[in-house]
Amino acid sequence: MNSDPDFYDKSILEWQTYEDYLDKFVQPEDLYYLEDPDNARQIVELGYKGKDFMNREEFEAARKAALEGPLKRKKSLDAVCSAGKDLSKSPFLYALAQREELVRNGKLSTIIFIRDVVDRKGHEVSGYIDYGHRLKTEDFEDYFDKSSTKHRKLLPKPSDLSYYNWKTQTLSYNNSSTFQVIADNEMGLLFKHKRDRKTINVDPKGVSPGDNSHRVVLKTDEYTQVVIYDHVTRRKN
Repeated sequence: MNSDPDFYDKSILEWQTYEDYLDKFVQPEDLYYLEDPDNARQIVELGYKGKDFMNREEFEAARKAALEGPLKRKKSLDAVCSAGKDLSKSPFLYALAQREELVRNGKLSTIIFIRDVVDRKGHEVSGYIDYGHRLKTEDFEDYFDKSSTKHRKLLPKPSDLSYYNWKTQTLSYNNSSTFQVIADNEMGLLFKHKRDRKTINVDPKGVSPGDNSHRVVLKTDEYTQVVIYDHVTRRKN
């Protein structure tokens, strides 16, 4: 048995009761000689059929973990991770914290542009991150809690809306559940919001990023460059 409390195996839900589970180890010949299913199960439970099985306590714990595990993980991802944390010394994390709850509940859609050095040789990566997508797929405790040994720095990944490795000159684009990437456009790189169909223009020379959108150039020593694009969601009529 796996002793990790966060481990869950959905296959355990195949059996509704511990007796059903024990029946898995009962052979037809056992029923033939013992005649009573309860006696056959008792033989299994006493270990006469081998020890590669769970006792009643382990079975109940495994079923509980299988039923509650996915919900527990969902609640962890849905929680406002920045709540109660002092982020006054981190302008970047403070800006994310201001937006976190609004993005989680769908009232705000945010794209984060990050450019930064990723190793001691000075190699850089840059990209546009769908904040909402990352919140849904990652535990942001690791980003917001700078005192934790698990603390990580938020950086673009090849799976984000866009990613560019300046050393290898590798470029990638990916749609998310919220945004469609429109590349090779006369206006430059655009992101179309899938709900209200509005486009966000991330051209730094542009007058405006678009309808219901706002651009914030963040001043911080944490990154080489950070720009945040906020889009107030409007449903299409």
